[in-house]
Amino acid sequence: MKTYRPTTKSRRTMTTLPFKELLSGDKPYKPLMKVQKRNAGRNNAGRITTRHQGGGHKRRYRDVDFSYNKKNIPAKIETIEYDPFRSAFIGIALYADGARRYVTLPKSIAVGDTFIVSEDAPVTLGNRLPIGKMPVGTFIYNLELRPGAGAILARSAGNHAEVIAHDAGYAQIKLPSTEIRRVSDLCWASVGSVGNKEHNLVVIGKAGRSRWMGIRPTVRGNAMNPVDHPHGGGEGRQGRGLRRAKSKWGKPTGKGQKTRTPKKYSNVFIVSRRKVGKKRR
Repeated sequence: MKTYRPTTKSRRTMTTLPFKELLSGDKPYKPLMKVQKRNAGRNNAGRITTRHQGGGHKRRYRDVDFSYNKKNIPAKIETIEYDPFRSAFIGIALYADGARRYVTLPKSIAVGDTFIVSEDAPVTLGNRLPIGKMPVGTFIYNLELRPGAGAILARSAGNHAEVIAHDAGYAQIKLPSTEIRRVSDLCWASVGSVGNKEHNLVVIGKAGRSRWMGIRPTVRGNAMNPVDHPHGGGEGRQGRGLRRAKSKWGKPTGKGQKTRTPKKYSNVFIVSRRKVGKKRR
């Protein structure tokens, strides 16, 4: 991690990634970039649906390929780049037919390394193949939930899922959340784990840096009035006065409380629920 001279109080603890050592130094590939309007947590009616979002530095969206629909064509990694929209590093994959696509990069990959998307691909770093053809114990990332729908799980920096069993056309996958889930053997995944593992060691250091990232302040519920939050009110500092923590809308939250919809459609695919709090350690 890169540290700084303590010229201010916030600078003393602030850390960043050593990008010059980790990235290839190439400029972004313009044909795969576009301007994306910021929604700042609002829906199509302009109402806030996700709090604590807004502002931030101007960013241009990189069109990352999660479908991996160019099969049986070897590809070479040309660059390793930073993406302001995700924690993982991305890079240009140059396919043998001349096409270029942005892809998320696994740990330990370097410029010049190759991978292939194929049903007969060997189980080696970066290759992509159906889960049914992977042995037990394989670490995977960019995992599909429906065959051909594109990667949706294990895409963040340092994350990976693990194949722990095969049974009756399904693979049992241990996800980064510790949940064990059944996934069809026909779904595809990439071998390895997502790069930029040190992302979780970054110390933002000051409020202003959060604002550059588009993160707005979060106010504690017990600092509000009763009209604004179930934890609000009271003379001076008060506890929440409730047995269980609640959200702004009265729903249970935090402290290991279950928030999943009891009759969710995907319950049948869950072998073991995710562990929370102390049980996860």
